[in-house]
Amino acid sequence: MCAIHQPNLFPRLATLAKLLAADRWIVLDDVQFARRDYQHRARLAALDDPSRQQRLTLPTHLPNGRPTLVNQALLVDPSRSHRTVSLLIRQYYGRSCYWSAVSEVLDVVLDRFANTDRVADLARTSTLALLAALGWSGEALESSAIPTRQGRSERLADLAVATGSTHYLCGTGGLRYLDHQPFAAHGITVLPFRTPAGTGDRLWQLARQVSSLWGLSEIGPSELATRLAVEREGHLVGIPTPGGR
Repeated sequence: MCAIHQPNLFPRLATLAKLLAADRWIVLDDVQFARRDYQHRARLAALDDPSRQQRLTLPTHLPNGRPTLVNQALLVDPSRSHRTVSLLIRQYYGRSCYWSAVSEVLDVVLDRFANTDRVADLARTSTLALLAALGWSGEALESSAIPTRQGRSERLADLAVATGSTHYLCGTGGLRYLDHQPFAAHGITVLPFRTPAGTGDRLWQLARQVSSLWGLSEIGPSELATRLAVEREGHLVGIPTPGGR
């Protein structure tokens, strides 16, 4: 089971839920960087009032202008970004009773600043740290290391084939344009992945808006992992497991 998604900085819960449901995350790092997307920014929500929100943004330099790829984008000022990430996350979630779990995620990201000035590296690190906090045991692979065709759907199908995946988890955004034929040609099943809507559950109401750090701080890693596991099982009903179990 694979999910293919760009590296996002402290990703939203809807994104994290999809990656957690997959056995393999193919990091889509060789597509054009989009300043209005989430590769270099996250929205933090206050614990006491989630409607009070603030963007956490890493000022980013695109060395090739608009055509710059995600894995080419650079931090403008790594030291300043390091301080901003540390201060804002501590400000928003330092009083959480689950701060120890949040701080472990934060420390992994802060340590990464010492070894890279690439935005994609930090975004990837933040996502993997969140997944690790929830017990994910999958693998992450970079799309830039895998030869593919140019067509949008063909490319995604080629990534799934090259990594030995039998199922592709596709989020709501991808479903709007995805052509299933390139996947079907290789016997790969496309599984739509949607988070709950209209439930009145605050966790899912914010899932497409704010960073997963809010959910981790609100209910803690164990409960959050349990909630996301329920969503995973709901999406995988009817899919045979190895050995027929």
